[in-house]
Amino acid sequence: MIEILNSDELNRARATGALVGRILQTLKDRVTVGTNLLDIDRWTAELITEAGAESCYVDYAPSFGRGPFGHYICTAVNDAVLHGMPHDYALADGDLLTLDLAVLLDGIAADSAVSFIVGETKRPEDVAMIEATERALRAGIAAARPGARIGDLAHAIGTVLDEAGYPINLEFGGHGIGSTMHQDPHVSNDGRPGRGYKLRPGLLLALEPWVMADTDELVTDADGWTLRSATGTRTAHSEHTIAITPDGAEILTLRRP
Repeated sequence: MIEILNSDELNRARATGALVGRILQTLKDRVTVGTNLLDIDRWTAELITEAGAESCYVDYAPSFGRGPFGHYICTAVNDAVLHGMPHDYALADGDLLTLDLAVLLDGIAADSAVSFIVGETKRPEDVAMIEATERALRAGIAAARPGARIGDLAHAIGTVLDEAGYPINLEFGGHGIGSTMHQDPHVSNDGRPGRGYKLRPGLLLALEPWVMADTDELVTDADGWTLRSATGTRTAHSEHTIAITPDGAEILTLRRP
């Protein structure tokens, strides 16, 4: 299903996106060395409830997961990259953490992710990897305009990641979003320009470049959800929900310090 939102729905999408951005920024500001992943999940639940919103994750049970996810946020640490299930783990100095959040507010969903390093120890290779996913995300957003094709966005993202030297996994990528979290069209993190669905005003997309430092192979953790790099290497993931407008892409999930 591909949804094209009307002006009222777009205004609601802006409110949902702003909420997701605020929650992620709040969580990023709170996280310190020693923070437990289960505390992050609890904080997220409280912030969603206070806003009168709903979690897109708690009851989420797609074919690639083991039953309902059961948590309010994805917390991926170091070699974990996607669908990281919160568990009893206290973050250490130098851990690379990704927070991925999707909520539903007033009937419209928004989805965003941010990777950052906990504490003061920042390995240059980790910083470079996070920055590469952020550059790729900006490139995909810059390519998003009415009349462009999904392949144009995928190619823009993939070009940045490839030039940075990272293998690109095509199993999971960006997606349409609207009244539900995951919709068509799929937005791969690499592709051929000029191919695929033609973008129209009113379309919402969640673009999400992610990489693993030296592999494109994933393995599934024992929890049935968390996806990790097959080599144990570190990972990074950046994501925003955007709206296609007559003037180009509007980022809905900006984080404002």
